[in-house]
Amino acid sequence: MVANPLSVRTKVRVVKEITFLEASIENHTKSNLYMDQVDFEPAQNWNATILRGVDHHPESKQPMSDVFKPPILLRSGGGIHNFLYRLKLSSDGSQLPKVEGSNVLGKLQITWRTNLGEPGRLQTQQILGSPITQKDIELRAVEVPSIIMLEKPFVVRLNLANQTDRVLGPFEVWVSQSDSLDEKAIMVNGLLTMHLAQVEAFSSSEFELNLIAVKHGVQKITGITVFDTREKKTYDSLLELEVFVDSQ
Repeated sequence: MVANPLSVRTKVRVVKEITFLEASIENHTKSNLYMDQVDFEPAQNWNATILRGVDHHPESKQPMSDVFKPPILLRSGGGIHNFLYRLKLSSDGSQLPKVEGSNVLGKLQITWRTNLGEPGRLQTQQILGSPITQKDIELRAVEVPSIIMLEKPFVVRLNLANQTDRVLGPFEVWVSQSDSLDEKAIMVNGLLTMHLAQVEAFSSSEFELNLIAVKHGVQKITGITVFDTREKKTYDSLLELEVFVDSQ
């Protein structure tokens, strides 16, 4: 029986559509180990950037070897080191796979040396993220004013993308007023409901929302709701924007 000198535990989290992979590597031997390389090899359609305490020059397109130098020490009998990676899809929305299923993120390649210089190598199995669930539509911000003044109307330009192989729409778009008026910081200025034409398969359409801010400081534009009038389907929580409202 040969015990594994290392154990690797991974944890995947998704925050606002950005995937974070945390890898914890533990030394189970009775001697110190010196980690020469800890490389994350992303799967197709993914780019990986390692995150450190202060990362002034993240570079997702370069190989991730040569990052950990000098070697990282894993002390004997349970020494642990954690690595954190930020993963992003490498292709734009129009070229993403249109299928649902397992989400393979990639695998780790680890090499080390013992106190006597003996080399070791470990390759993990493919690391899986959350299953891919393809959205029918996606809402993106195209243009947001750099300066928003309190109680002055402003316009946000949005892009509605049809990510299916069929025609969708016509649509109605409104901003939900679920919050009380006392809590709502940004409101619609003008028509409460907009009407948009059909959007062809794998195409998109741009439109503008007229808004007004009634509170200053950092505020969020939330509650944008899209309703497909033909399929009677409501899409909400598609987009959340954070803006700064100046009171001067």
